[in-house]
Amino acid sequence: MKKFSKIYKILLMLFPVVLYFSYFPVISLGSDSTMYYELSLPLIYLVVFDIVATVLMGLRGKLGLYVKKWPYLLFPIFASLSVLWSSNVVRGVLTAGVLWLIYIAVFAMIVLKEEVAGVGIRRKMIKVFLGASLLFCAWCLLQCILDLSGVPREASLLCEGCVSTKFGFPHPNGFAIEPQFMGNLLLAPAILTMYLSFKNKKYLLPFFAFVVTLFLTFSRGAIYAFGVAMVFLTAFKVVQARKTGREKLWKKLGILWITVVLSFGFTLNLQGIMAQVGPTNDTYGSAVAKVLNHLSLGIIDFREKKSEPVDTSPVVVASAESLEVVDGEVVSKDEAEFDGYVEESTEARTRMTRNALTLWGSSFKNVMFGVGLGGAGRAMQEAGLIDNANEIVQNEYVSLLLEVGLVGMGLLIVLLVFILRFVIKIPISSLLLTLFVAYGVSLCFFSGLPNALHIYLMPAWILVLFL
Repeated sequence: MKKFSKIYKILLMLFPVVLYFSYFPVISLGSDSTMYYELSLPLIYLVVFDIVATVLMGLRGKLGLYVKKWPYLLFPIFASLSVLWSSNVVRGVLTAGVLWLIYIAVFAMIVLKEEVAGVGIRRKMIKVFLGASLLFCAWCLLQCILDLSGVPREASLLCEGCVSTKFGFPHPNGFAIEPQFMGNLLLAPAILTMYLSFKNKKYLLPFFAFVVTLFLTFSRGAIYAFGVAMVFLTAFKVVQARKTGREKLWKKLGILWITVVLSFGFTLNLQGIMAQVGPTNDTYGSAVAKVLNHLSLGIIDFREKKSEPVDTSPVVVASAESLEVVDGEVVSKDEAEFDGYVEESTEARTRMTRNALTLWGSSFKNVMFGVGLGGAGRAMQEAGLIDNANEIVQNEYVSLLLEVGLVGMGLLIVLLVFILRFVIKIPISSLLLTLFVAYGVSLCFFSGLPNALHIYLMPAWILVLFL
């Protein structure tokens, strides 16, 4: 038993670190018209963790809790059964498999909470988590430097839409498939250090680093989720505090908000500098205006208005700011692909959401039971709503509603109620609730299980950390 307990503790300590490798390295097993068959490090790790945790639960005589806590099983069981009427059985089976891996891991972590009851091991877990998170932030910065130095994205692991030629400056994705996933990974360390800063100001520096990297990812979904989390934690702390202690609380909250503003200003300047020295003709000012325009969904617009060309002759005159000296020769720099707010990015998400809701409401069966787990893409294609069956609904709530219907969503709400009842009883519920709010908001902007394991596992890991 001691051997399995030791292995479990090591695996648990490395849990959030492994999640940072959410896509790289990856083992490709092929693909079809609806999905890619790939094995990531977190998935392999999750299988090992679940085996070790289940064996340890058996040795401690706690396997019966799976049956005793039956309300927690209702949603994963129904979701798995929905594969029977899914229009994409293979994807449904694989999705159900990932769902059960998540369920077993979270349930085991909560049941085996006494394994990390000591203050010493919890402090080590925090150090490992925050230390590793800072290293991954450093890697993100290095990705930007490599891209600006002309290193191919295949070597820097930048995604296709992350390179400087898109916006004029790079935005890193770490070891995730896209920047939005890296941004979501940073929500946990950012919120944790934000919470710990109330007691110790030494966490303000790593908090600054995490928020800067979060802004560098340029992921609106992750940034918006962080903003909502900041507002939620502020309101929670103010309501929770006694009148006599609110003056001190406001001071601490002010320091946190100032840190966020400074981190945004720092990132904005850094993006401007990267654009100035990058491979496009963007300048410091044009890049800053572009960032503000994109993050504000086009509301803030300080971009320089481009006049329509009058001369249609073939003679091209390059502006001074679009020229660069390379090896003693003056060459013209190309324009970035995007000049500001990419409306199509938002429209694509809202269009997929509308398509999913249209199909969901098209029949009584879909409304109540959905099209089956994993079947959203193919079902929408068969209904003539989309062209490719491998497209996903860019909203996890709507995606689940389409796939498991009202019955499945109702069982999911039952599961969440049970979890929240448990969380609210914990003294540090402000941290946990803020995490749930942040990740809950982020699910409005994308969906999918394999690449988003951190959204379901990070809050659970921190919950165990502070039990």
